[in-house]
Amino acid sequence: MRRRQQPPLPKRHGLDPARLRLPEVGEWATIRDHLVERLPRVRPERIDELLREGGIVDLEGPIALDTPYVPGGAVWFHRDLPDEQEVPFPIGIVYRDDDILVADKPHFLSTIPRGQHILQTALVKLRRELDLPDLVPAHRLDRVTAGLVLFIVNPARRGAYQTMFHKRLVHKEYEAIARFDPELALPRTVISRIVKERQVLQAYETDGEPNAETYVELLDHRDGLGRYRLRPRTGRTHQLRLHMNSLGVPILGDDFYPELTDKSVDDYTRPLQLLASTLEFTDPITREPRRFETARSLRAWDDPEGWARGN
Repeated sequence: MRRRQQPPLPKRHGLDPARLRLPEVGEWATIRDHLVERLPRVRPERIDELLREGGIVDLEGPIALDTPYVPGGAVWFHRDLPDEQEVPFPIGIVYRDDDILVADKPHFLSTIPRGQHILQTALVKLRRELDLPDLVPAHRLDRVTAGLVLFIVNPARRGAYQTMFHKRLVHKEYEAIARFDPELALPRTVISRIVKERQVLQAYETDGEPNAETYVELLDHRDGLGRYRLRPRTGRTHQLRLHMNSLGVPILGDDFYPELTDKSVDDYTRPLQLLASTLEFTDPITREPRRFETARSLRAWDDPEGWARGN
């Protein structure tokens, strides 16, 4: 297998530099000219500043303002970081050895860098706090979902653990809090076709070949609330949220379903009451059974009045 090219710039803030491959065909006189056209969201003055500081490099070293364009080459640089509001909740560590780390992610923290969430992500925080520069996730959780995420510590083991998730060899359980409906017959398996379009925030269910399956059961109920266990067999975007909504019991705190609401990313009140509670699998390296359980609980069940007030 072809090995990934080692970047000529070191990590910064736990992040690898961005790599841009230069097209084979083009009429740019300099690499600088190409970058100005290639990166329209970056001011030309900022590109010039990076070039003068030696912040854009190729395999030979820093690139100058007048470095000629080289078709098929590549350049590396660190992107400027967005302004981020700190997510003020700690990441729990459930388990760690030389190969894997199981984190207990809080609500409101993205798993990996994306969009406006870079430093305030579980991956970057763990890389920096634990000095694990090669750490990568084996799977992901939505930013608003709390609970267990498996990370891979040893780069040589990445394929084995990530393949385990791709082949659906991991048993996953979630807990959710939603309205209790005495007319809803449970347990049941919800099967549907879910579509998520690029640049559209909400996913939706539609006719066609099913691609999403979730087993739903009621664990307990009191004072009009139900505590549900969800066992997904597939991993479509927003699958659990859509399936609970389709049953008429949308998850408490859901700002996407049934209706999209405008909630600021730094509003940490009333989080989505969805928790990745259990990961269970046969370890692909040791062949031993593994089971991990969250140490977190859902506030709307433990303290429904406090959760409703946003305290």
